[in-house]
Amino acid sequence: MEVNMVTTDAGQVEANHESFFDRYAELKAFDESKAGVKGLVDAGLSKIPRIFIHEQHKLNKSSSSSSPSSSSLDTKLNIPVIDLGDLLADTSSRNKIIERVKYACEKWGFFQVVNHGVPSSVLDGMLDGVCRFHEQDTEVKKEFYTRDLTKKVYYITNFDLYASPAATWRDTLSFIMAPQPPNPEELPDVCRDITNRYSNYVKGLGTILFELLSEALGLNPSYLKDIYCAEGLFILGHYYPPCPEPELTMGTNGHSDSSFLTVLLQDQLGGLQVLHENQWVDVTPIPGALVINIGDLMQLITNDKFISVHHRVLAQKLGPRVSVASFFRQRLQPETSRLYGPISELLTKENPSVYKEITIQDFLAHFFAKGINGTSTLERFRLSNH
Repeated sequence: MEVNMVTTDAGQVEANHESFFDRYAELKAFDESKAGVKGLVDAGLSKIPRIFIHEQHKLNKSSSSSSPSSSSLDTKLNIPVIDLGDLLADTSSRNKIIERVKYACEKWGFFQVVNHGVPSSVLDGMLDGVCRFHEQDTEVKKEFYTRDLTKKVYYITNFDLYASPAATWRDTLSFIMAPQPPNPEELPDVCRDITNRYSNYVKGLGTILFELLSEALGLNPSYLKDIYCAEGLFILGHYYPPCPEPELTMGTNGHSDSSFLTVLLQDQLGGLQVLHENQWVDVTPIPGALVINIGDLMQLITNDKFISVHHRVLAQKLGPRVSVASFFRQRLQPETSRLYGPISELLTKENPSVYKEITIQDFLAHFFAKGINGTSTLERFRLSNH
């Protein structure tokens, strides 16, 4: 954060410095409490601390503008819903599903899947496990609290707490589950077994989805798996406590994912919105469904054919809202310096490459340095002539 020193008023300079240090001190005190946003709610706050107040949110409360940062919302649109139940029925059924996947990836970047093979007992159990972790005694959770994002299991509030303009109303439990999962004893007792079960189901679903995406691109079904898109998996268990002033903050800021592909399990409370044709669209929860979205790395390797779109989560008076986001990509320090660029089979003279070849390390270094600030990580790697 830059402090403005260009002023002739010594008192103003001091005030600017004071404002800067006050904010940092508040962030640090909140961070060091290790109690997260839930700790604030448990303390009975009726007003949110100023570190959570989003200036643009206040400005746009009564706006009717359709800009992406506004409160514009289309309640008539819905992201595509795709039934995977007939996938193995016959070739014709599979081809229809592939066409629907292709449409969703090109036009929306998001879709929901039903009849996906993950038992409802596992879905409910995973949501319950994440909820149980976050609702434990703070002293128990503190053992997992860290800002060392290389750990395989950790609890944190706002990974970009010190980098973002304003904090968001959310706590998170994180697991790196592939390619090298944690030892069982590293996982919290309250959700150990269900996390292992759920991640195994998600990996199986990921295999199916990457085959469908490969075929939707006109490639061999195993193409995306063969270039290791499904190699890494990490899972975030988000907990959004009820917010006393939801109009002043966000649950999650508008952003696009850094993954190849994301599988999201959400409860029935709602609050997730997708930016479609410059309007925010509610992703209405469907019992038993999973939300699938394209990530930035998939947009990069498909040369903008599949789109990674901005989405956000609103803070709400009701709660808690619980969701589980599973990201397919290697984590912070991949073992390989493998390069990823637009897939050569998708390029033509009329459709040349629009991105540089990059490593996952290059991509993630920029993603984590900038935090969730509303800008796309992809722009850093777009070729200058595009």
